[in-house]
Amino acid sequence: MNPARSAICRYLEWDSDFFGRRIARLTPESFTARGLSAAVRWCNEQSIDCLYALINLDHLRSLHLCESQSFHFVDLRVTLDQHLERKAIRAGRPRAGRIRPARPDDLPALKAIAGTIHRDSRFFQDVRFSRSRCRRLYEVWIEKSCMGDADVVLVPEWKGRPVGYSACVLQRRGKGQLSLFGIAPSAQRRGLGGQLLAESLNWFEAHGVSQVSVVTQGRNIPSQRLYQRYGFRTSSVQGWYHRWFLR
Repeated sequence: MNPARSAICRYLEWDSDFFGRRIARLTPESFTARGLSAAVRWCNEQSIDCLYALINLDHLRSLHLCESQSFHFVDLRVTLDQHLERKAIRAGRPRAGRIRPARPDDLPALKAIAGTIHRDSRFFQDVRFSRSRCRRLYEVWIEKSCMGDADVVLVPEWKGRPVGYSACVLQRRGKGQLSLFGIAPSAQRRGLGGQLLAESLNWFEAHGVSQVSVVTQGRNIPSQRLYQRYGFRTSSVQGWYHRWFLR
C-alpha cells in the first residue's frame, strides 16, 4: 500500500524528511473506534514514528477515542478571523517604527527571531522532537515565506534594524491568512505588534481581501489579546494530539 494514499492516515513526506522521523496524520474519516484501530495497525505496518490528530474540541467522542489509543495532548489550536470592515480599530497606536516589505538582507535577522519566539508551538511542547529541529522549522518557515511562499512579508524596523515579521498570504474568494507573525523580544511592548498588524490588515484590504484568518496557540494569551484588540474574533478551537510508536 502506498503510505501517502491511505484512507485513514496521510503520510507527511515534508515533516518526515525534516524531522528525520516517519510522520503521518489522521484523516477525518478515522475518528471512529474501528477507524482508529485501523490507523494504529497501518502505522505499525508502515513503521510510522509519530501520528498527528487535529480534533474539534466539541467532538468529545473523538477526543476520548484518541486518548484511549495513547495519543497525548500537545496544543490548543485557536483560529481567529476578521472581516475587514472596521477601519477605526485598525488605525492603531502612534507609529513606533517603520513598516516595510522584507528585503533579502533582512533574512539573517528574521531567521534569528523566528528561531526564538515560537516556543509556544506544539512541536516545542512535544519533548520527543529535537529542540534544534524545532527552531530550524521556524527559520525555514520565514525563509520560505520571504522567498515566495507568502505574497508579502512586512517587517517593522526599530532603531534601523528589522525586529519582526508578518507573512501575508492571499487565498481564493477574497480570503487571506497571516501565516507567521512575531516581534523580537527586545522590541516588544513598544506598540510595534499593533502597528505591524494594522499595516498587514491594510495591505490585505488593498489587495481585495474581505476576511483574514490567523492561527495561534491556546497558551499564547498575549497574541490572542493583540488580535482581538484589532478586531479578530475566535472562530474555532481544536486540539492537537500526537501518538508516538516507540520501537
